[in-house]
Order: sequence, then C-alpha cells, then structure tokens
Amino acid sequence: MREADTPMVLDEKFPRVLVVSHTPFSRVSGTAMTLSNLFSGWPKDRLAQVHTGNITPTTEVCENFFHFPPRDHYLPIQYYAMRMSGWNGRTPLQQSRPIAAVHAVAERRPTVARIYAQLRATADLSPIRVPPALIGWMRDFQPDVVYSMLGSVRLTRITALAARTCGVPVVPHFTDDWPATLYDNGELFGRADRSVRETVARLIRLAPLGMVISAPMAQEYTRRYRIPFSAFVNCVDETFFAAPRSEADQRPTAELVYVGALHLNRWESLRDIGAALDGLAEAGLSARLTIHAPEQDLRRYAEHFAALRRVRLGPSLTSDEVPAALHGADVLVHIESFDEEIRRYTRYSVSTKIPQYLAAGRPILGYGPAEVASMNHIQEAEAGVIVGTEDTTALVRGLTDLCRDGALRARLARNGTAFARQEHAKENVAARFAATLDAAARTGSATVGAAGRPTA
Repeated sequence: MREADTPMVLDEKFPRVLVVSHTPFSRVSGTAMTLSNLFSGWPKDRLAQVHTGNITPTTEVCENFFHFPPRDHYLPIQYYAMRMSGWNGRTPLQQSRPIAAVHAVAERRPTVARIYAQLRATADLSPIRVPPALIGWMRDFQPDVVYSMLGSVRLTRITALAARTCGVPVVPHFTDDWPATLYDNGELFGRADRSVRETVARLIRLAPLGMVISAPMAQEYTRRYRIPFSAFVNCVDETFFAAPRSEADQRPTAELVYVGALHLNRWESLRDIGAALDGLAEAGLSARLTIHAPEQDLRRYAEHFAALRRVRLGPSLTSDEVPAALHGADVLVHIESFDEEIRRYTRYSVSTKIPQYLAAGRPILGYGPAEVASMNHIQEAEAGVIVGTEDTTALVRGLTDLCRDGALRARLARNGTAFARQEHAKENVAARFAATLDAAARTGSATVGAAGRPTA
C-alpha cells in the first residue's frame, strides 16, 4: 500500500487503474467489448485487471492480469460442497449441473424460478476468501484508482477490498439498475436485497464519483447516492461507420437484422416482429428478419421461431463479423422486453449495440417500452422508428413505414451516423473516460478499516 505521506504522482492523462471484473478484457461479450473500447489507447503498463471468470483474456488493451477463480474465493467447505453437488469448479456456478437444470426450466415454471433465485442469492452472499497472493499483487501494482462495472454483491465486495487494500478511491460503473432489482423478490427472506443495498452503500463511500450507462441513469444515481455520475455508453471505431444507403437503393425484399442475445424475454419481442412480417407478406410486403444470437440462445429459443416463415436464424457472429452483418441490412432491429419486472431492470440501460447500429448507417426499428433508455437514445438521435407499446397495429405500421419508404430510411440513417460521430466515436469517448478516471484518482486515498486490514 502507498505510504500516507508519499505524494501521489499521476500521468498527465492516464492514472494507474486496477480493473476488477468478472469478464477480462476480451471480445467475448458486450460488456467485455465495452470495457476494451473504453480503455482503448491506455498505456498497458498503467493497467492491471483482477477477473473472476474462467475466460482467457486478450492482451490488446492490458497485459497484467490476476485470475481470481471460484476455487480461490469460496471457503473450502463451501467450494467442496458445491463440487459434490455437480459443479466442476471451473465454469461459473450458474453452469453447474443442478443449477443449470433449474435455470433451464425456470422461465416456464415460476416455482422453479424462485428456487433458482434462492440458489443464486446464496452463492452471491456467501463469504469471500482472499488469498495473500492477491493482496500482494494488488499492492505491488500501486494503482491510483480502482474501476469496476460490478454487477453482484460478491464482485462489489471484491472491488471495495481492492480499493481499501491499495488505499485509493474507486469508480463504480453501473450499466443497468441491478442494485434496485437484483433481489427484489424477497430472496433469502429479504436478506439478499438488504445486502445489495448495504454493500453498494459501503462502496459508494469510497467513490468520489461514478459512471453509468445513460443520461437518465446519471440523474437518478446522482440523486440516489449523492455523488456525481457521468454517462458512458459503448464507443465505436471506424470499422462500424458506413455510408447510408441512397433512397433509390431499394431491394425487392427488405432485410431486417437483429444482433444480440435472446434472454430477458427478448425472444418474445422478436417473435412479435416475425409474426407481423408474416402478416405483412400476405398483404404483399416482402421483408425478412435475420437473427444473429449466441449459439446457446439459438439452441434454447429456436423452437419459438420455427413456425415463422419470415424469420431466419443466422449464425452466431464474432465481434469482427458484426460490422459486415450490420452493413448488409436495410433495417436494424433493437428490442426490449415488455415484461414489467424486466423493464424495471433495463429502464436505464443502453445496449452495447446501439452505438454500433447508429454508426452503421442504417435506420433502426426499436420495439420495446417507450420509457427504456435505449429507446430514448434512438429517439434522441432521430435514427429510427420506435414502437413503444405492445401493440400489433402499431408494430405493423412501423414495419410498413420502414420497409416501404426509402426516403425515410435514408433520413434516419444519416441522422444516426451523424449522432454516432458526435457521441460515440471511440477517440472522443475514450478521452473523456480517461479524464474522468484521472479526476477521481486525484481526490486521494480510500478509507481503510479501523484495524488497517482489508476485508471483503
């Protein structure tokens, strides 16, 4: 730990940042890609990462990693009890045989869903074991600030531990409103929800400022936690930018493309669009929806699209394949669930793919609750048609307008590209991100417990 009387010397632009996360720097998920994009251009010797996930990191952004796998942070009795129940000790606990079996039917059976929620909460709130090697590694790096996207009680505790261990401030980055919704169904007789709120409150006391995913979330979190929050959405590089199609560039069949996951009941919204396209085909409008989703989602939800003639399940895409898929579309599709519980969880979120969609020079069909931040973001960019209610007539009207009106598509696409240049270009966002972390690092040290020993 840095001595109290030693002055903190920071790089003019880039403080030394210790990143704490489940997923390491990589291209395996939207969260990992957002993380990599935000830290793009950071000096590698000023970055280090503690990650809990069993995922191989890439080194294009960071080269200094400490893998903190489940075997190391669960207590031995707990670890071996979970191993005896069928968990292999390497994959996330949610993928263990008993919990995965529960999760597979949870969406269809509320009783099973409640059991799954209890199991998840029990694992999240369980004690954390911290090996001396991790403490030494963090202190040796001597960060100026700790940064994390959090997402659970366990990861929040590990993040606070890192800040206290190194005596530096922490910058939390909330990408959805999980503190208010993660355990709001009374898991563990209400203890899980109390633990979320108490754990986040303790972390906030170590934070001079915070980050969120949208402007509405910044307003709400500034009010809720009484520290300033800034909005940082995913940023995009030049590979995503493309010229909008001209008004005259009309194909016989309008190609709609969705790229993303199908969980959080998003498959239901896509099924609604597919059913509407089938109906429009009978009325003489030719359009097709292609869905690119993770392989496990395609396997799990394929049956729900089998009867829809105008829906095609395309291959899963690597991050390098996404730009071409977006550029090949006439209309890009963004959806959110209308389920009341899910819309509370996603109300402040802006999907990783929204900046990519805007940069791609294609109009967007947004189908989901009008109040959700991702829909507001598309509306602010004037880059799409938003169907904000679960209404078949409104959905058919929106699809008809986009598929038949080439001038409308071209105008929306131009607006989206211009907005992306201004708000989401990587070099601009990354510079603002670095300046915000630098401001946090300059505020001084985190509070250390009374005994001077870090605890999780």
